[in-house]
Amino acid sequence: MHADLLFRISLRLFKMDDSTISIPPSSQVAGDRPPAIRPEYIEKIRAEARGEVYRPAARKKSEQTQLDPFTVSRLFTVETGNRWMELGEREPEAKMLFGEFWHQKELCILFADTNAGKSVLAVQIANNIARARQTGPFACTAKPEKVMYVDFELTTTQFYQRYSGPKGDHEFPDNFYRARFNPENATDTSNSYDNLLMAGLEYKIRQFGATVLIIDNISCLRGGTESAAVALRLMNNLKSLKAGHKLSILVLAHTPKRRNPTRPLAAEDLHGSKLLINFADSAFAIGKSTINPGLCYLKQIKQRNTQQIYGEDNVALCRISKAPLSKKKPANFLHFDFEGYDAERPHIQVAYRHGYNRALADHQLLATQIAALSADGLSQRQIALRLNIGLGTVNKLMRHENCRQEDDVACAAQTKAPAEPLVGDALLMDNMPRPLPLEPGAGAPLCNAVPHMPKDKATATVAKANDPP
Repeated sequence: MHADLLFRISLRLFKMDDSTISIPPSSQVAGDRPPAIRPEYIEKIRAEARGEVYRPAARKKSEQTQLDPFTVSRLFTVETGNRWMELGEREPEAKMLFGEFWHQKELCILFADTNAGKSVLAVQIANNIARARQTGPFACTAKPEKVMYVDFELTTTQFYQRYSGPKGDHEFPDNFYRARFNPENATDTSNSYDNLLMAGLEYKIRQFGATVLIIDNISCLRGGTESAAVALRLMNNLKSLKAGHKLSILVLAHTPKRRNPTRPLAAEDLHGSKLLINFADSAFAIGKSTINPGLCYLKQIKQRNTQQIYGEDNVALCRISKAPLSKKKPANFLHFDFEGYDAERPHIQVAYRHGYNRALADHQLLATQIAALSADGLSQRQIALRLNIGLGTVNKLMRHENCRQEDDVACAAQTKAPAEPLVGDALLMDNMPRPLPLEPGAGAPLCNAVPHMPKDKATATVAKANDPP
């Protein structure tokens, strides 16, 4: 009785009885729409009222519509290899915009740690491209182009402070445009935030006729670039924008928060999905030197139009400055001064076995200074005061230097007067490499002959190996 009552109540509430449902013929259905399907919870109530077990009906798979062959035929262009060579010969040569780092019609990524000077370098590059001038030692072989710099980072006041001085403000070229995003005007709820952003960029590019686009930075275009699907959509949108308007695009990005500073810069140091750099035409990075505070270096990470010039063995050293660009110009333009070239390895941090963590060149310099002052008779405390470093640092470096000198003396003695070959452990010690010094409190060293083997067995093994056949 209760089941029958529940069934009648459900029919009155939802009006789903077969007698009250009238399905018009297919000719009367607007647009040949399929008949309405009852919700799942209604089917469960009906099955319970009938005393049956609910079994969901198998849903029909949606049939794929037939694609237009004419539309599909234009998705790919197929030519012979020789024909592609002819077409490539007719294409204009890609001019340099920032030396070998960035060429025309490329989607390039510049990434670095926070506060490393990405925005400073990007504005400097944009200013020089608009004037067709080289940036430091890096050539700009293209003609003056219209540059649009989309700034998601700086406010109007911050931008003004960077490019103003006591003797006047910097005068940008007329081809340089700076765009500021106004999120309060993104009121169209029918479209997503990302679609509005890309449509707004495309509208301004058409309005001002820009041929170079610089975006600062990529995290403001679309959040969550760690996802491969999100990164793929983002890079496809940028490549479509580049191809549709024949743009040269430079996108600024960050490095991961917990990047290992003892490792050279590589493609894996770009924050986000690996697809970001896979779809980019070129990429370069700014690294911070640990030799001298304020010193940075530029390194090529990916290139397609040229070979790698500024790699691990030849990075470009630079420093942020607001000094006058020439004698006739005031100091009102924040920029990078380029100071030469060097290998990357001396400028990154090196982790030492004795727990002292400092740049390699700085470590060697301090060790030499400490040894010289110690030879003059100064105590460790006096050396620490003289060099303005901690007493523990002096103690560690002195112990490290003493261990190194003892090893050098021992090696020199073995080279000058080699001992006669003996049997057993003495022969092994002469032939095997010498073990590294142990940390204080590390315990007794293991047998140098055969690791994890008792000493008597190691001796017997060597003696057996030395027996004549």
